[in-house]
Amino acid sequence: MTVRRPTNRRARLIRLTAFAALMLAEAGCGAAYAEDPDISSRRAAERRDFTNEEIKDGFFKIALNAELQFGAPAERVRKFDEPVRIFVASQGQPDRAPEIASIVADIRAHVNHLDIAITSDKKAANFFVTLVAERDINKVIHARYGSGKAARIQQSLNPQCLSGIGKDSRYRIRRAEVILPVDAGEFTFYDCAYEELLQALGAINDDRSVPWTMFNDDVQMGFFDVYDQYLLNILYDPRVRAGMTRAGIDGLLPEVLPTVRTWINGANPARHAERLEAPTAQGQSASSLRTTDAQAAEPGPTSDNRALAADSSPTRRNIP
Repeated sequence: MTVRRPTNRRARLIRLTAFAALMLAEAGCGAAYAEDPDISSRRAAERRDFTNEEIKDGFFKIALNAELQFGAPAERVRKFDEPVRIFVASQGQPDRAPEIASIVADIRAHVNHLDIAITSDKKAANFFVTLVAERDINKVIHARYGSGKAARIQQSLNPQCLSGIGKDSRYRIRRAEVILPVDAGEFTFYDCAYEELLQALGAINDDRSVPWTMFNDDVQMGFFDVYDQYLLNILYDPRVRAGMTRAGIDGLLPEVLPTVRTWINGANPARHAERLEAPTAQGQSASSLRTTDAQAAEPGPTSDNRALAADSSPTRRNIP
């Protein structure tokens, strides 16, 4: 299970200012939402060009580790290898189910090879999103995870938002769950929702040494940034399999990264200022860099008794 500590963002982040208009609609949904100005400013300022080494470093730190684990530690890939079907239970006001549908549509549009969608059939779901009032978060955690695990979560992390995964012995995610507060403010809701949904897909760690990712305790986004699109697209490339270790992935990345770059460039139209790509210090564009690491064999996974993995995300302070 992945767990977030309180974000304490409320007083700092809720803005009662005019919203910049942005359409974020589920295909066929037709609902439109105005983007929070804190999100718009971060989106406009985000860095989009990264070297292969910067991407690799973040992937290994975010996708292979976990801050809090209820079972034996294992530095291996965890991911769904089947269609992801999300059931949303709205138990608080305002009803944020339409926003979750738009976020899921945004994730689907920016991650290749990921079959993800909302379902109204709870029995068909393998991913559950529960939307509750902020004051009810602790009560829901206790009901979901029992007194023992809930006490450990509360004592260690005192979470405001929470996401969890259940995996099998081959490190395939078989169930994921996200609990979000609906009344903590626009920025907080989107920041929590994007991070928790993506972590429940397998990007389960937080690391302060990676400055460009939302999976950093000191970074706030509120949208699906380009750097994290790289991480999720590597994770869901068919060549990257659940249970793989760093050695096995390192050998694949020279093949995977060029196709990931092509996909992300197509999914994210360049801003006007970026149409002429700036060269790196070595005289190459970032997109022309290619890794040359030697391929290494990947050992098979060790046995696992469905141990639960968790991570935390406390207060963040810096704009990326």
